[in-house]
Amino acid sequence: MEHVLEDKELGRLLVRVNVRARRLTFRTREDAIHVTVPPGTTIGEVKNAVEQLRPRLRAAREKQSRPLIDLDYRIDTEFFKLSLVGGERDRFLSRSELGEMQIICPPGADFADAELQAWLRKVIEEALRRNAKIILPPRLYMLSQKHNLPYQSVKINSSSGRWGSCSARRTINLSYYLVLLPKHLIDYVLLHELSHTREMNHGERFWALLDELTEGKAQALRKELRQYRTEF
Repeated sequence: MEHVLEDKELGRLLVRVNVRARRLTFRTREDAIHVTVPPGTTIGEVKNAVEQLRPRLRAAREKQSRPLIDLDYRIDTEFFKLSLVGGERDRFLSRSELGEMQIICPPGADFADAELQAWLRKVIEEALRRNAKIILPPRLYMLSQKHNLPYQSVKINSSSGRWGSCSARRTINLSYYLVLLPKHLIDYVLLHELSHTREMNHGERFWALLDELTEGKAQALRKELRQYRTEF
């Protein structure tokens, strides 16, 4: 028995009954999310499980739909540019400088190999981290001084769930994916976190302060930021 569910965010879910199954299991594949359920499981129970697991299912779906990193892959943003080119040696090499990275690939590299894709992503992530550590802290300090919003410290992390955060102790955490944003959106995120050094919630006073810092564009910038994701 198979039942098809359509979810606006997750796409198609294929629900199959397995007499040996003792619990619901979810497997994300290219064509759909495959759900295996024990006999007697209702569609309502499946939908409830989907809602409980939605953040994890969303992340798995996004990972599944990531573009293949091969010789045609490019990152071309204001603060970080990446290209892959064919080489003659039998191993991968990389050339990296501030804001730019080139990966030289051996002939016959199998870009469909999952382990190679994972390695390439790790190499690129480390380059993003190095660039973020050079670019973001000085910019944050400048904006802090300009608007008199002091903070305790700043850390660069690999968060894929949020662009930044600010603790009650005024420690600011910034995702290295920020360097893939346009400059004005980087500043918006930095100002957002700096605003939390004065207003720790998202109440009216917080948005009034952020509006003041962004020349009345806080909500417009917030909406624009939603078009981007913490990934590549």
